[in-house]
Amino acid sequence: MVGSKYLKPPTSKSHFDVFLYNQFRAKPQWPAPNVSLSDKTAIVTGGNTGLGYEAAVQLLGLGLSRLILAVRSPAKGEAAASQLRQLHSKAILEVWKLDMSSYNSVLAFARRVETEPSRIDIVLLNAGLTNFNFTKVESTGHEETIQVNYLSTMLLAVLLLPILKAKRSPGGEPARLTISSAALTLHAAFPNCDANPLLPSFDDPKTYKPQEHYRTSKLLAHMFLWNLVDYVSADDVIVNLADPAFVKGTGLVVRNATGIVVVFVKLFGALFGRTVKLGASCYIDAIVNKGKESHGCFLMSWNVHPFAAFLYTPEGQVVTRRLWDETMAELDFAGIRSILDSLRA
Repeated sequence: MVGSKYLKPPTSKSHFDVFLYNQFRAKPQWPAPNVSLSDKTAIVTGGNTGLGYEAAVQLLGLGLSRLILAVRSPAKGEAAASQLRQLHSKAILEVWKLDMSSYNSVLAFARRVETEPSRIDIVLLNAGLTNFNFTKVESTGHEETIQVNYLSTMLLAVLLLPILKAKRSPGGEPARLTISSAALTLHAAFPNCDANPLLPSFDDPKTYKPQEHYRTSKLLAHMFLWNLVDYVSADDVIVNLADPAFVKGTGLVVRNATGIVVVFVKLFGALFGRTVKLGASCYIDAIVNKGKESHGCFLMSWNVHPFAAFLYTPEGQVVTRRLWDETMAELDFAGIRSILDSLRA
């Protein structure tokens, strides 16, 4: 079993080369015809629209018995669930509230997962955002992109790990935890990597750059996973990151954009974007096709890929450890140190 951190660093290809490969050369890996998720329960965050919704469609298409859509807006979640029920009337579909910008909401959601379902087999942490304007989360003081894509996502992942271990398949099959990622991380500039402390450096509106904050928020997840897998056995929970590549029609980029930006993104997507079905299949591949060999891995276009080259450098190792220590301190209120130690025991 070899995680991405044990692979050779990626070669210095430009992001343009990676983009061309992902969009036009990579070959999809669909589940085998005999794959069945019957009797299994899954959670999909951000499952009411875009890639999350399509991932839900594909999971249900494989016979998933129970699906929990974790969404910020219960009304929008119920509308999505209604559509899914029409397609898959035998499955149990539920809508649970989850606001990834709120630590309290994440904690409440995790407590509900621990209490209610008797079984959890699959978690897809798909919810994420990108903002064109600097937005601070008042309850935490952090910039919203970093809060949602990194801090709250890693908190939820850690909180769910012991629950997944305890409530996985009675036959001993490992549970699955897949986190949405992005190939953009491979060429993130990370201009504040030398900041010490690191996390507060993302919260300055004067240095906010929308695209770079998004790239770096996803890169931070790579850095966190580098250390996280040392605490988690693939026999209990297989944890991986999956990149759906550039997908048209999801609304991620244009959600907070206006004017010419919206026009450009839609035109660019029409010319070069993957379909939502193809993009979501990368998540399904990470959950269904890939086994223990994908534990601790970054999956790009249906294949295991190294992390960003920066992580393998001496400087990158220092920053990765700094980020881990600061994240542990930031999330100490939730007791994540003891949770991770219990998984390792």
